[in-house]
Amino acid sequence: MIVAFLNQKGGVGKTTLALNLAAAWAGRGRRVTLIDADPQGSALDWSEARSREGLPRLFGVVGLARDTLHHEAPELARNADHVVIDGPPRVAGLMRSALLAADLVLIPVQPSPLDGWASAEMLALVTEARVYRPELTARFVLNRCGARTVLARVTAESLADHDPPVLASTVGQRVAFAAAAQSGRIASELDVASLAAREIAALAAEIERLDVGRVMR
Repeated sequence: MIVAFLNQKGGVGKTTLALNLAAAWAGRGRRVTLIDADPQGSALDWSEARSREGLPRLFGVVGLARDTLHHEAPELARNADHVVIDGPPRVAGLMRSALLAADLVLIPVQPSPLDGWASAEMLALVTEARVYRPELTARFVLNRCGARTVLARVTAESLADHDPPVLASTVGQRVAFAAAAQSGRIASELDVASLAAREIAALAAEIERLDVGRVMR
């Protein structure tokens, strides 16, 4: 399965979700490759920080910030159980290539109705991609939810009538994510019982329940 975290809006936590999801699957013995398709290279920076700390490799990280991604990602998927794409903000050609590569597109949004409404352009790209990939599955995922859950509930309600729907699992605004990333770690390595680690585990489990099959291309 190729999972792409995509949103044309920056600052919604795509890299954090991609890294922690990849690590959750790797921790279950899955073969995982993460593709850094963002020209900023944040996932690659994380991988280099992990190497400097002398930490064991959790999964492979490959930089592919180019619009041939839809040709290259399926080849990587042949030797992996899961490929996770950390997508770019507002790079049209690269965004379209990531959409054509993916089996499942996850659109992170923060807990504000404005974030949901601002995703209209992203949804238009998903609709366009489905012309060529009618089997493409997409979901919103609520990220960076604060301690007060009212906004998260309001955002979920504002997305309830959308296609794609929103996942039930939400991820909070947790200090553990930023603290871990500084040294090339993921949240569960700081505390496997933390809220951050449990939220990522729940997200990984819900994604697998979607039963999105990989289409060999």
